[in-house]
Amino acid sequence: MAQSGFHGQKFRELLRLQDVPSSLITRSVRGVEIAATETRDDSPVPGLCGEVVPEDAYIVSLKLRDYPDCEYWERGKCIGKPNIRAGTTYLYDMKHNPRFVIEKPFHSLHFYVPALALNSIAEQSGVRRAGQLDCQFGTGFHDEVVHHIGASLLLALRRPSETNQLFIDHMMLALTAHVAQAYGGLHNEPIGGGLAPWQVKRACERLASDLGGRFTLQDIAAELGLSVSHFSRAFRTSVGLPPHQWLLRQRIDAAKQLMTVRGLPLAEIAISAGFANQSHFTRVFSAAVGVSPAMWRRERYGGSEGNT
Repeated sequence: MAQSGFHGQKFRELLRLQDVPSSLITRSVRGVEIAATETRDDSPVPGLCGEVVPEDAYIVSLKLRDYPDCEYWERGKCIGKPNIRAGTTYLYDMKHNPRFVIEKPFHSLHFYVPALALNSIAEQSGVRRAGQLDCQFGTGFHDEVVHHIGASLLLALRRPSETNQLFIDHMMLALTAHVAQAYGGLHNEPIGGGLAPWQVKRACERLASDLGGRFTLQDIAAELGLSVSHFSRAFRTSVGLPPHQWLLRQRIDAAKQLMTVRGLPLAEIAISAGFANQSHFTRVFSAAVGVSPAMWRRERYGGSEGNT
């Protein structure tokens, strides 16, 4: 049964924010929501923050701003005042009603990870369930994986029209698997072998049928009768790229083909190839190919383009 998840409106109530913060959401194999939510307040309302309804879930919090002497509470009492540093990761067990005193500006990216999502990762590794996460509040973890995933998802939060669900699913799956292994003691032995040839063909056809990337990993994995993590891992083994990066390559190839049509504006090519707009197309193409679309077109086919 799907849960409502902890993001957006709930963070607004918990931290007394003026606006509902943006969230990115994916669903695990069991249908529970995993979410990433950016929270920031430069002029917060002072006082002890709101309470959460205890549940078997965790908040993995990447701190984006220093917060010295953070008065932290669990189960109704203060348990410490750590000096939080930007770039560190903290884990909160939601069964313990985590709270803190708001008295300074704050900025964080929070991942809501239910225990059911961690357990689904464990089951796919042949383990019945993941262990309790090693939260140890008071000690911030310098976690490069969380930092990298967080930086990627912050860009997605700020440019939602340019972000496809495949990318979000991939990053959230990677985050959940990493948390289970790094803090839950899960030892995930890599499983060799890729997809069967017919599965590769079916998956690639499904992905290529919608260059905008509106399909989810779960949609495609279910069609092949596979778990999301198995499909993602096996697709990469077979094709050499994760699904969202393979799709990006198809977009660029489609755009190159369209640019052979003289007089077709780059803005139309961008939309036809699955990009949000011409600016998005130019930025992604330039990063992948090394030159702008207009320059690439001129170098190969000559002439000047009116819409660059």
